[in-house]
Amino acid sequence: MKIAIVRVRGDVRVGHRVKDTLRMFGLHKKNHCVVIEDSPSLQGMLHAASPHITWGPVDEKTLSSLKKKGEKVFALQPPRKGYGRKGIKVNFASGGALGNRGEKMNDLLMRMM
Repeated sequence: MKIAIVRVRGDVRVGHRVKDTLRMFGLHKKNHCVVIEDSPSLQGMLHAASPHITWGPVDEKTLSSLKKKGEKVFALQPPRKGYGRKGIKVNFASGGALGNRGEKMNDLLMRMM
């Protein structure tokens, strides 16, 4: 299963562990996306960087739309209608933008293209 990871927040007040994790993903700027194959080691990295990213499984339709750009890291636009009603500092389960989105990741990516 493939997972799409989108960086939501910038570089201000980021710890070195989170900075290293984001660099390993290749997410250097806000609104950049990367698609990676799911693995157990990936889950620890996602947990470490969760205050700055959102992620979820991506379906084939959305993946093919992303692949039209032909890059490894996709520079996307900010999402239409925003990330969530509580903004980019709150977890997705609480109505914000951060953390695991599950199947709603496809909706976010389509709004960012």
